[in-house]
Amino acid sequence: MVKRKKENSKEKISESERGMSEKEIEHELDIVEKELETEEQTHVKIKASKPISELKKGEKIKIDGKEYEIDSHYVLIDHGSTKEMAIELFDKNDKDYQLRYFNDQVENSLEFYELQEIIYIKLKFSEIEW
Repeated sequence: MVKRKKENSKEKISESERGMSEKEIEHELDIVEKELETEEQTHVKIKASKPISELKKGEKIKIDGKEYEIDSHYVLIDHGSTKEMAIELFDKNDKDYQLRYFNDQVENSLEFYELQEIIYIKLKFSEIEW
């Protein structure tokens, strides 16, 4: 029994030295996502000069009065009957953003994200123009 206890204590030390496990990280991310989902997105006012599907690299988009430039526009995920689209954006400070939407329900699905380190964080916005 003494031998087994020593082995277990060694395992515990090595686990603690490794940091958070993948399961623990996933749990933490789930908590953050739930908190963000509870904060409702306000209705977005859209002022469009053409269909969003026609936006391309180099064109400008204004979100809450701030101007962004389009870097790319592509299909993020093809769900079969609908496509989740992504518009990669950047601002004058070269900070990266992403505008996501479903091609069959643009008005109700627009989401705006800011790239922070290696993950996109959802941001609230109320007005968009292109």
